[in-house]
Amino acid sequence: MRAPAHLVDPSLPFPPPANDYADGSWTEWLDTKDLKSSPYLMSVIDTFRAHTKVTLVRILRLAAGNVVKEHTDPTLGLEVEKSVVRLTIPILINEHVDFFLNSTGVDMRPGECWYLRLTDPHSVVNSGATDRINLTIDMIPNEWLRSIILNAQT
Repeated sequence: MRAPAHLVDPSLPFPPPANDYADGSWTEWLDTKDLKSSPYLMSVIDTFRAHTKVTLVRILRLAAGNVVKEHTDPTLGLEVEKSVVRLTIPILINEHVDFFLNSTGVDMRPGECWYLRLTDPHSVVNSGATDRINLTIDMIPNEWLRSIILNAQT
């Protein structure tokens, strides 16, 4: 939905990154045709883009009966320097999807917007008969975003 500029428009040059910064500073980011053709998704992204730099945006599908094994994402945390924050917005779920963070279940409902500290161990199990679909939005943490996240945790 939103990707490095050279992937959206192959005519653009791809500068080799001096450093592989997880914060996306090594490239420009562009909206794809699919994102531009979805006014609702554009409005969701623009809500965040008005306050901070939005980098990668994806719609992720976990097919029925599949698992995302436990792992950590060392560059996806509010407290990590040169990182991005990933927000997750469930779109389609079923009652047999289980998301675990630090071995504890997290009950995410469609339309909710979640910040999870993905530097911690997490996994997903879809034991249901239908797919799980999420919108994920990566963005550069700043004071505006930190304030929202920290105030929501209290």
